[in-house]
Amino acid sequence: MSENGSITLSTENKIGTVEFYHPKGNSLPGKLLRELAKKITAAGQDDDINVVVIRSKGNGAFCAGASFDELMAIDNFKEGKHFFMGFALVLNAMRECPKLIIVRVQGKTVGGGVGIASAGDYTIAHKSASVKLSELALGIGPFVVGPAVERKIDDAAFSTLSVDARNWYDAEWAYQKGLFAKVLDSHDELDKAVHDLASDLTRSSPKAMKELKNTLWQGTDHWDALLEQRAAISGELVLSDYTKKFIADFKKK
Repeated sequence: MSENGSITLSTENKIGTVEFYHPKGNSLPGKLLRELAKKITAAGQDDDINVVVIRSKGNGAFCAGASFDELMAIDNFKEGKHFFMGFALVLNAMRECPKLIIVRVQGKTVGGGVGIASAGDYTIAHKSASVKLSELALGIGPFVVGPAVERKIDDAAFSTLSVDARNWYDAEWAYQKGLFAKVLDSHDELDKAVHDLASDLTRSSPKAMKELKNTLWQGTDHWDALLEQRAAISGELVLSDYTKKFIADFKKK
């Protein structure tokens, strides 16, 4: 496994599986974010794929969110916006993909990882999949992932996650709020549920699924501009002394 992480796309029986990996809790540096967006787009354009599964490697954390090392290195607005545009590209790739997307979630899920889980058309989780939007604690705020999370859960639940940025909310809470469609007790059950649904969808009409996808995402055509605006807000805030100190103190722990 690469110390810089990896993104892979594999195809089997009309199921396209996009898997991301990074040794630091499956966190997502900017380069991996852009590669992830490209792989999702490629899966959507592949005629040999009828349904897409997004997952991270292993059974530890699903996604630790943004790379703290990369956040620390940002020293100007252009770099800051460019980094957060990576998350915008992933969310828009998921939105624009003409295939239905199943997201498999296991373990702790932070920030951008919650955004990916929210942008899934059907998200299945392990009981260990607790969630946290930690951005406000960093001095940033969940601006880029906000539209995806707000769309999936109600405004009150999004407010809870956004404001209570230092605490975890368990998988049952996420299920009750609609973030997760199912929560399973074992990883074997999780894998079976993902595989069974994906296999079932491969036998559905691709045209009908594409129309359903369009219906599910109705009213989001403005997201290209919206998420770029949100990336600009985060790109400005990440330059603050507050954020730099928070990350430095966190890395000392």
